[in-house]
Amino acid sequence: MDAKEWLAVHALPGMGATRIAQLVARQPSWPQGWLAALPSSAANALRLWLAHPTRSPLQHAVDDTLTWLQGAPDRHLLHRDHPDWPELLNQLPDPPVVLWAQGDLRALSAPGIAMVGTRRPTSEGSRNAQAFARELAGRGWCVVSGMALGVDGVAQRAALEAGGTSIAVLGSGIDVIYPARHRDLYEQLSTQPGGLVLSEHPPGTTARPAFFPRRNRIVTGLSLGTLVVEATEKSGSLVSARLAVEQGRELFALPGSLHNVQARGCLQLLRSGATLVRHVDDMLEELQQWAPHYLPVETTTHGETTSHGPDSPSTASGDPLLDALGDSPTPIDLLVQTTGLSVSACQQRLLMLELEGQATQQAGGWVRMTAPW
Repeated sequence: MDAKEWLAVHALPGMGATRIAQLVARQPSWPQGWLAALPSSAANALRLWLAHPTRSPLQHAVDDTLTWLQGAPDRHLLHRDHPDWPELLNQLPDPPVVLWAQGDLRALSAPGIAMVGTRRPTSEGSRNAQAFARELAGRGWCVVSGMALGVDGVAQRAALEAGGTSIAVLGSGIDVIYPARHRDLYEQLSTQPGGLVLSEHPPGTTARPAFFPRRNRIVTGLSLGTLVVEATEKSGSLVSARLAVEQGRELFALPGSLHNVQARGCLQLLRSGATLVRHVDDMLEELQQWAPHYLPVETTTHGETTSHGPDSPSTASGDPLLDALGDSPTPIDLLVQTTGLSVSACQQRLLMLELEGQATQQAGGWVRMTAPW
């Protein structure tokens, strides 16, 4: 089927993504098999379009997209028969029928990692999002997110600044910038090499609350794993986390202080079985089965092998306890969980770090005297 035919299918009345996916799985012939399998109202609409396209409402949807495609370079309509269609989406029970795309389609060829989190991250959360996004981009991974305020935008900017790739999936039409404050990020993603914007909604569609959970399924569906950086207990990021698990993808979460409201959602995910992440290599080890060519990069110096994560050689201390500290107080029980040290060993090392002026104890836990990144 060609782009016009997929657009017509997308516009059929009474047909959602799930019903169309179920029909596609039966591999009906075009158009006879489709006409026989569709409900009567949808079949009648398709029959009219095939016989008299100019009299059919479906043709308006086709014409609007054709006009949009001609409006600027790097605009595309993706569908199952398009050579750049992401095959991972076909594993979903409700993949989008079509995707309007603007930007660099090469972003779809890199393995994807979804990075999501709160719209109001702490300074530590923002630094973590930047560090992980830069490191993932440098390793050849594509940072996928929803261009939302907070963690999403921070991660996507960092990936592009690092010369990597990033895909934003919108909860509106491809030409409707939401949030409006991210106009500059939208321009970067849609025009800069390595950037790509996607939407399953026709141009001109305004953002609606119901669209964002639907958007999230595409964000996680494009990705081999999802990393939750910071999230409250009722954060929308937990919807993405649930979707990732339902889709059979890996779920990762960064630990945070028990006293940091923005970290409680991550702690909840960790308690529920998400993989605790200290650096990028923790993620890549879990993703070996998905993308064996994107494993931790190892270098050998003087007979010693070093695996590089976001704690790069120029910034990591080599001390797992010191590297686990940030400027937000971290309680000792979480440090024990993160580092694998015993309580007594952790206490002794914290005392030494305090004497050396590298760490100090505050209300709620321990902090690092200098930022880890």
